[in-house]
Amino acid sequence: MPKIAWKPGTFIYPIPAVMVSCGDMKKSNIITVAWTGILNTNPAKVYISIKPTRYSYNIIKENKEFVINLTTKELAYATDWCGVKTGAKIDKFRAMHLTKEKCKFVNAPSIKESPISIECKVEKIIEMGSHHMFIADVLSIDVDEKYIDQKGAFDISKCGLIAYANGGYYSLNKKIGKFGYSVKKKK
Repeated sequence: MPKIAWKPGTFIYPIPAVMVSCGDMKKSNIITVAWTGILNTNPAKVYISIKPTRYSYNIIKENKEFVINLTTKELAYATDWCGVKTGAKIDKFRAMHLTKEKCKFVNAPSIKESPISIECKVEKIIEMGSHHMFIADVLSIDVDEKYIDQKGAFDISKCGLIAYANGGYYSLNKKIGKFGYSVKKKK
């Protein structure tokens, strides 16, 4: 059966559903972002794309920093809620009972309940159309130690991370292989 052609759009799914924290320890906000990803390994660079009409847009543009907090099944409700409510009227940390955690390299707080928080410093902003892309250097990756195994390796499968696809949130918790497993010689 042939594929059906749809109009051009954004359909590279699934994508991470993350909560981006910004501001500082006194005045902060959380924005849910699905337009995020890796741009480069060395130096480590990531991006987030935000509509200029969103409350967090100007906070990040002015402070030139943010924290990408990966989300879990337990954080799914807060992730969705922080994406549909505006921080201009509500303290999202307080409303969702989330804990601000001081970062090592940026003034923006991280979300303590997140298993992984990525401290980012904005390098440049590219106006793309409906969204503007914040390209940032990764200054630190802060990992909850309960996800570190006996060998000192991070076990992402234990986090219960979620992704976003076509209007829904989905659980990602089962490893099906690792890089190079398709060509690894059997012992």
